[in-house]
Amino acid sequence: MKNLLAILMTAVFSIAAQAQQNDFKVTLLGTGSPPPVLKRFGPAVLVQAGRETLLIDCGRGCTQRLFQSNVKLGGFDALFITHLHSDHIVGIPDLWLTGWLDSPFGSRTQPMRVVGPAGTKAMMENMQKTFQWDIDTRVADQNLSRAAVGINATDMGAGVVYERNGVTVSAIEVDHGDLIKPAFGFRVDYDGRSVVVSGDTRFSENLIKHATGVDLLVHQVAMAKDELLARSERVRIILAHHTRPQEAGSVFARAKPKLAVYYHFVLQGDQSVPAPTEKDVEDATRTTYGGPLILGEDLMAFAIEKDGVRQIGK
Repeated sequence: MKNLLAILMTAVFSIAAQAQQNDFKVTLLGTGSPPPVLKRFGPAVLVQAGRETLLIDCGRGCTQRLFQSNVKLGGFDALFITHLHSDHIVGIPDLWLTGWLDSPFGSRTQPMRVVGPAGTKAMMENMQKTFQWDIDTRVADQNLSRAAVGINATDMGAGVVYERNGVTVSAIEVDHGDLIKPAFGFRVDYDGRSVVVSGDTRFSENLIKHATGVDLLVHQVAMAKDELLARSERVRIILAHHTRPQEAGSVFARAKPKLAVYYHFVLQGDQSVPAPTEKDVEDATRTTYGGPLILGEDLMAFAIEKDGVRQIGK
């Protein structure tokens, strides 16, 4: 009996320890950019830390990826927006209204909390006006809660923007171009562990400052072949607003995260010059960085543990 009790207690402690190890999880819901491809949906990152479930950006297909991740559309605590470019926010109406429905995948019971740069509050207020017919009709026809379809939107600046249940979210001002201001990345800290999501940015000293020593650094990347850059002003303009692989490698080399992960791939090509491949991105990164690196994919997940970062999904 004593041996059986010891075995049971060991199993209980092992399960508890495993649960504690997996209490900080980051899932790449979308790793793409504006092209409407099925392989990479629009930029969105899910952060589950302790009792908090948070979203960073809500690009195309965010709701489908949440559903695939077994996360209820009405079951997250806050949405954080890096900037107001359409590819980072186009999924919000779907997330907001589908998450409100009385269904196994929705059933939000309180207003959706949204935190983002200047213009976020006005955008969300106008979104409510845009969908007023749908809201009024569903309240009358399906007896849905008008309070639960509300929106609690806040314009933010740099610094701490959210603190709850031991989780701290800080906005990091980044550089997405002279006319695209403000733009932010986010750092989430929980129980001595941390993740930074860059958002869209050029090479940023401020991002390096706030990401130095982080456990997981999720960073965007953009690339085009030299032949296309030489003749396409459109592509040059796009890449001038983003971080190229060699530059991102320098960010990683200086910030020294336990693990660097790429997302939000902006790979430019046309009918005559194909877009770079993921291997091209990795090879270019390795010219400036030799540390741990993963090229992210949709639904790839990571556990941020006390002793390191472990890939647990995809």
